[in-house]
Amino acid sequence: MGAGRELVSFVSVSARHLLPHAPRGARIGLFGGSFDPAHEGHVHVSRHALQRLQLDQLWWLVSPGNPLKTTGPAPLARRVEHARALMQHPRVQITPVEEALGTRYTADTLAELRRLYPTQRLVWVMGADNLAQFHAWENWRAILASMPVAVIARPGQQRRALASRAARSARADRLPARMAASLADQIPPAWCFLTIPMRDISSSRLRQQGIWQSRV
Repeated sequence: MGAGRELVSFVSVSARHLLPHAPRGARIGLFGGSFDPAHEGHVHVSRHALQRLQLDQLWWLVSPGNPLKTTGPAPLARRVEHARALMQHPRVQITPVEEALGTRYTADTLAELRRLYPTQRLVWVMGADNLAQFHAWENWRAILASMPVAVIARPGQQRRALASRAARSARADRLPARMAASLADQIPPAWCFLTIPMRDISSSRLRQQGIWQSRV
């Protein structure tokens, strides 16, 4: 038991070197994904999330891989480097924290971040395409119970997302979009769906077009 506690402590210290500084009470959006590759659509969503959610910071959590996908993404260092070159904003930080934490599933990553940052107000930010398949995520209910969630509209995904199992299950916890600025202050479960101007671009399309080679 003691060895386990020492391991957790060691991993947490390592993760802190990769995470941005977060003042007490800071409102932080957590935007996760493989970013394979990061593109202008991610930038577009990030800028709107900062504004609509009234965030102090937004962190891109670049994951080592996606458990729901059968093929691996481009090397993590390459994806992080590309994301940092693309998303240059004083309140946006790009971090490969999942690798340091050793977590595979989003629910575990968020639980660890919640433990590491108990005084900050964290919000999970995801696209509507993820809400549509959210029920397939490991411990998805734990994510909804751990922190507020902001779902950002994606082209052609709104109806499918709002009709999804997760959306229907959490229907009573949905806040109107006009309350988005207070989402970080809400006690979970709480989520809202935000419609923003659409940009029809995706990582998968860029890979299919040969603009980004995942295995290079």
